[in-house]
Amino acid sequence: MYHFVVIGLNDSGTPYFPPEVIKIIRDGKVFSGGRRHHDIMRPFLPADYVWIDITVPLSAVFEQYRDMFDVQCSMLNGIIVFASGDPLFFGFANTLRREMPEADIKLYPTFNSLQMLAHRLLMPYHDMRVVSLTGRPWQEFDRALIERVPKIGILTDTKEHTPDKIAQRMLQYGYTTYTVYVGEHLGSENQENLQELSLEETACSTFTSPNCLILYSEKLEKREADLQCPFGIPDEAFHILEGRPRMITKAPIRLLTLHALALQDKHVFWDVGFCTGSVSIEASLHFPHLQIVSFEVRPEGEKLMKQNTERFGTPGIITLIGDFLQQDLSTLPRPDAVFIGGHNGQLPAMLQRLKEVLLPGGCVVFNAVSSESQQTFKDSAASLGFTMQPSLHIALNDYNPIEIMKVTL
Repeated sequence: MYHFVVIGLNDSGTPYFPPEVIKIIRDGKVFSGGRRHHDIMRPFLPADYVWIDITVPLSAVFEQYRDMFDVQCSMLNGIIVFASGDPLFFGFANTLRREMPEADIKLYPTFNSLQMLAHRLLMPYHDMRVVSLTGRPWQEFDRALIERVPKIGILTDTKEHTPDKIAQRMLQYGYTTYTVYVGEHLGSENQENLQELSLEETACSTFTSPNCLILYSEKLEKREADLQCPFGIPDEAFHILEGRPRMITKAPIRLLTLHALALQDKHVFWDVGFCTGSVSIEASLHFPHLQIVSFEVRPEGEKLMKQNTERFGTPGIITLIGDFLQQDLSTLPRPDAVFIGGHNGQLPAMLQRLKEVLLPGGCVVFNAVSSESQQTFKDSAASLGFTMQPSLHIALNDYNPIEIMKVTL
């Protein structure tokens, strides 16, 4: 049996431990943790200790753990691991449970950094949405912004998701009602630093690590903010292709298309032929849990998507420009919902390509504007083994009738 004791630390150079933990450390032989944890604990470790650094790749760390137990099984009571704050709060104890589910773990947590920051600010945190950007993508942070969460606690990293870059992203997409509270080296006797800043101040400042943030918007909490999430964005609100006012999925059609896609229980949505980005943006606003990948053959689409996502506050949409049939799809998250907004006369080949990546049970929706495209979609889908779902025939003002068609795999 593998036995671990996981002990939480903050940045204090003189950490406090209860007597039980002091005895565990004094009687220990093999210890592990990050380099910062080693620096803090070095004066408190027994003379003949062994230390295993927790560094990437983590697979090598767990191999060392197993080897240590195999070699010293008769005299090793366990490995003592030091981790930051509460090791179950986006912490190493979760990784340990996943990688060594057979291990016996005893845990001694302390406050995590966001709790400590809230304590310093005397700010209640029971209603705070917590997002970790430590080695993770922007998606959950973007979701919190789109959902207009008034209080967001953020765990940062040292490269891609630093406080200044977080503030820059918020300003870019119009989320301007927040105040930023930054905590650096929380728990350290000499380095702890707290700052209350505007987004503009944060965006042009630098910060030492480790740090964490709390974003708070009183206007959002009181529902006084001017940020809105309209149900059916007016067509005229979008930047559109110059001289092509009809090249947009009109608001009523857009909403019916989203209804057909049933995105509430989907995870990855592909918008093929996004043009202005109206379908992707509407989907992001109403289903911010989605990963969205949008394709457009026209080079102008890149600028339009940037302009429109910034206008409507929808960060995180992956935009790819070029012929869809020539795109490398292998690195993208596989979709369980696809909308074909443009096909450039390549509908059969496009459906063939989509079948190769669409997840089982996924759907493809296509708005046919002519009887020819309607028949092509039906025939191609049938030949590829898709199941046709009931379609919807709709005529809008003086535009040609549209058939909203759906197939599932």
